[in-house]
Amino acid sequence: MFNSMSMPEFDEYYRKNDTINLIDVREVDEYESGHIPIAKNMPLSEFPVELDKEKTYYVICQSGGRSTTACQYLANNGYDVVNVMGGMSAWKGDTE
Repeated sequence: MFNSMSMPEFDEYYRKNDTINLIDVREVDEYESGHIPIAKNMPLSEFPVELDKEKTYYVICQSGGRSTTACQYLANNGYDVVNVMGGMSAWKGDTE
């Protein structure tokens, strides 16, 4: 089981915390066309991935479908994850 947060909730949390572990599960070309500056690209198509089970990870994609799938997989494998609903389609902040 995993938690979810809306994009407005994530945006507020992001502005107050500079140590968020954000995983962008979109494909490389999507990520390169614009991503949240702190996001690490780990395409869903390249799962499984190894992460630190002591950390919490926020997971984002374009609209929420792939991040939900990634969160289900990660949570089932013992990771603490939060799905960012709405994805990059709802993001209004800066991108790289």
